[in-house]
Amino acid sequence: MTRSTDRLLALAMLIVGMACFAKLYLALGGQPPATTRAEIFGAAGVLSILAGLLFLAGLLPAAARHDPAAPLFGRDAEIAPAGHPWLRCFALAVPLIALLAIVADQFGPWREAGREPVAPTKEVATAPAQPAPPSAVPAPATLPEPAMPAQETAAKPTPPAEPVSAPVAPAPTSPAGPAQPTPVQQSTQPTTPAQPVQETALAPATPPETVAPPPPAPPAQPTAPEGHRDAVVWLAVSADGHELMSASTDRVIKLWDIDGKRLIRDLGVHKDMARSALFMPDGKTALTAGDDDEIVLRQLSDGAVLHVFSSGANGGVRQLKISLDGKRAVSGHDTGSVVVWDLEKGAVLHVLPGHDWSVSSVAVSPDATRALTGSIDGELKLWDIAAGKQLRSWHGHDRGAYGALFLADGHHAVTGSGDYTIKLWDLDSFKEVRRFDGHSGTVYALALSSDGKRLGSVSLDGTARLWNMDTGAEIAEFDPGTGPMYSVAFAADGTLLTGGIDRTIRAWPAAGGDGTVLFAGAPQ
Repeated sequence: MTRSTDRLLALAMLIVGMACFAKLYLALGGQPPATTRAEIFGAAGVLSILAGLLFLAGLLPAAARHDPAAPLFGRDAEIAPAGHPWLRCFALAVPLIALLAIVADQFGPWREAGREPVAPTKEVATAPAQPAPPSAVPAPATLPEPAMPAQETAAKPTPPAEPVSAPVAPAPTSPAGPAQPTPVQQSTQPTTPAQPVQETALAPATPPETVAPPPPAPPAQPTAPEGHRDAVVWLAVSADGHELMSASTDRVIKLWDIDGKRLIRDLGVHKDMARSALFMPDGKTALTAGDDDEIVLRQLSDGAVLHVFSSGANGGVRQLKISLDGKRAVSGHDTGSVVVWDLEKGAVLHVLPGHDWSVSSVAVSPDATRALTGSIDGELKLWDIAAGKQLRSWHGHDRGAYGALFLADGHHAVTGSGDYTIKLWDLDSFKEVRRFDGHSGTVYALALSSDGKRLGSVSLDGTARLWNMDTGAEIAEFDPGTGPMYSVAFAADGTLLTGGIDRTIRAWPAAGGDGTVLFAGAPQ
């Protein structure tokens, strides 16, 4: 070989050496080598560069050259060796080995296997930095749902939620306290001997919430040991206006002296919740009903039971009304059945299985020929009670229908509802004539004044209201601030009487104004 060949070899060795160092530098990111693999590349690079420099300097033995005196051909032709060829071979082998190492490291099958696995990115849901601020006003208790009849099946459509006829006092809730402010954070700046420590108070992440103080508790109500021990759900005034009958979820029927403001007697006790109590036209007896499936004819003088009408498979009696002549009674049941009774014979005239859901209101026309019933899905039905057939059915309200009443002409009726409205109906055309708007809760019971010019209503919004029947205008609103009201009646002098969840019976002036406790509830 010539000297030019040595220069080419030296250049190749320098290139291989620099490649080794470049790969080593990129792999380590400029850091000192810490693995065997890195040390190998470093050593190979050093040796390759060193060998290249030696070749360039001509310090390594040259390749064997042909003796000019020797013949070119024939047996005498030979190559004369010179120097130490093994050192030259080692110098050539080092960059070749380094080059092979680079190629194997770049394209070898162990390239992927040698890598450390990278953990997949995991997204972790974290709680918000600040809790949601509490509401300024505690949420009102949810109204209880109606009890569905046991005979109803899941195939029936679910009606809108309605309050139960027999209310349950909501559990007391403690108002939310004011939100606690975020603790003050402090950061300390680096200090030097010449600079004092400086502490800076940081503002809270969010300003503290301003919470309105809880509403004041209602004033303590008077109590009487003879009063009802639970919600008053029914009121009825006698024809002469001197006596009042009440029914309660405590199962007791009570007879009161309105003029003397005293309890006359406990008229009777049902086996389950009492719902209705009606004076009979004779002024001597009363008809009461409840969830125990019984309608009981009682004697007013002493409460003696004269007759019991059992509804049997029709279930509990949700509503009961009697005709003006006292010969017929119509009851609505939690199974959806409507039963017509012959009170003179003490027998059943008709069982009308018309409603798909529990009956929530019943009214009997003044001539005792028709009945209007409503159910907790808002459906209204008109019946011929003499023939025992349905005359008309229509969806009168978006939610349950309560407190149905016939007007004196027998051709109009009013109904309250869980959609917060009161509607006046024309029963000849079955169209809505007038609407009474104002309540913000289920209108649970209605009463008509003796002259038919005023309508009284009570609602789960805790108010009672007086309405002008001719115009639909609101005359007065009464709010004792004691919770839902469930029963209403007019006294002989036009005073509005109400009962509710607070166990009391109140009297409200016909012209509006503050009411008074007529009969207090029993202490709890």
